Amino acid sequence: MRDDSGRRVLARDDKRALRARAHRLRPVVMIGQRGLTEAVMAELNIALEAHELIKISVRLGTREAGLQAVDTICRDLDAACVSRIGRTAVLFRPSA
Repeated sequence: MRDDSGRRVLARDDKRALRARAHRLRPVVMIGQRGLTEAVMAELNIALEAHELIKISVRLGTREAGLQAVDTICRDLDAACVSRIGRTAVLFRPSA
């Protein structure tokens, strides 16, 4: 399902099930001071293709910068944000 802006969104029950699956996951990608480089985006794309559901750690300076980074990732990689807690986000993109 998609919202008005074309972003992928999940139903409430789907989010709940995905959050439960993601609970045991460790972050597969850590975004640091250099931010969203092409290499980081490529690694995120590979991880989403391989696993569908991934957990990432966003270690940018401010909370707003972290939120913006997750929004950019979701938009550019056509993923849905399942949850964000602190500096950790869970992303989902179904395999093609």
